[in-house]
Amino acid sequence: MSKIEVYSTAVCPYCVAAKNLLKSKGLEWSEVRIDTDPAQRDAMLARSGGHRTVPQIFVNDQFVGGYDDLVAADRSGKLAQLLEQTA
Repeated sequence: MSKIEVYSTAVCPYCVAAKNLLKSKGLEWSEVRIDTDPAQRDAMLARSGGHRTVPQIFVNDQFVGGYDDLVAADRSGKLAQLLEQTA
C-alpha cells in the first residue's frame, strides 16, 4: 500500500480539496497538522525544499507539491505511477 502524507492546517481550503481528491480515488493518507505542531512545519519545510504553503503532499516519500501539483500529477498519470511504487 502506498504511503501518502498531507501536511495541512485546519483552515486551508486547498488542503480540504486535496484530501477530497485523494478520498475520491479511494486512497488513504496521514495528515500532519503544522498549525498545531511547529516542529512539523520545520519538517515540512525541510522535506519540501522550503515550500511554505499548505498542503504539501508526499507519496511514498516523494514530494508531489501542493493541491495544483496533485491535480496535475493525477491528470498526467504521474500520480498513478507514484502510487504503484511501494513505500
